[in-house]
Amino acid sequence: MEVDSSSNGTMSVTPEVVPFTNGLSPQTLLLLSLVLVVGLLIVITFSRRKARSRGNALLLVGPQDSGKTAILSTLAYNQTLPSHTSLQVNTSLVPLSPAQFLPVVDIPGHLRIRDQFQEHLVNAKAVAFVVDASTISRNGSTVAEHLHYVLHAITSLPPSHLAPSLLILAHKCDLMKTATSSGSPTEVAISRVRTILERELEKRREAQSSGMGVEGLGAEGERSDMGGLDCSSPRGIFKFADWEGGEVDFAGTWANIGELKQEEKGAETDGLASLRSWLEHLSL
Repeated sequence: MEVDSSSNGTMSVTPEVVPFTNGLSPQTLLLLSLVLVVGLLIVITFSRRKARSRGNALLLVGPQDSGKTAILSTLAYNQTLPSHTSLQVNTSLVPLSPAQFLPVVDIPGHLRIRDQFQEHLVNAKAVAFVVDASTISRNGSTVAEHLHYVLHAITSLPPSHLAPSLLILAHKCDLMKTATSSGSPTEVAISRVRTILERELEKRREAQSSGMGVEGLGAEGERSDMGGLDCSSPRGIFKFADWEGGEVDFAGTWANIGELKQEEKGAETDGLASLRSWLEHLSL
């Protein structure tokens, strides 16, 4: 503390500020510094997690007549209602548990309106691309073109938005006719869908990398500047396992018109069991 006396006899006192660290040992100062750094890292981590958002809905996308609306009605009402080609978006709340409901959005697959899925993508936590496994051998290029749009949209999301989980759903497995030695209809359906889509998407990737564009590989008026096919595999060959946009899961499903059937022993036959299991795994 300093005391100053002025010429007129008044006295002023200037307090002396003692640094807080004067009485602390080097070890204590080091510990406090570490605590401060850890605290800042925690704050930054939580801030980034909060900034990177993700929706809570499931989007059902895919070509028309692939069975999306039937899947929605089965999930929502526990029975498959007769349906027809949808020309508008359908939305329902699907119960996952007594206290948890999942918004499911069925996007029409018609060429003129299928891009509406992009309006809902920011609210999606998961996307299920539904494929008719019984017809994929005949229309593989068209289905791959539709999937290319979805992959491009997912990889084009801003960094602040977490990409939704992606499931390729080989639907209508019950229509698959396979030999016993080939495996179960579900296994054959998934293998066929994966193989054909990888082959067709690789054709599109090659066309783009060679500068030819993909206009001749899909629908009229298709964009030629789409990305979304980058892979970490050697030479960049398209494989779902190597897709840089994230992990891609596969499942096989089917739906029967009317109430869910019962097996001879009384156990419920649920053609969407693998889809339900996938949704539960995501904790949606």
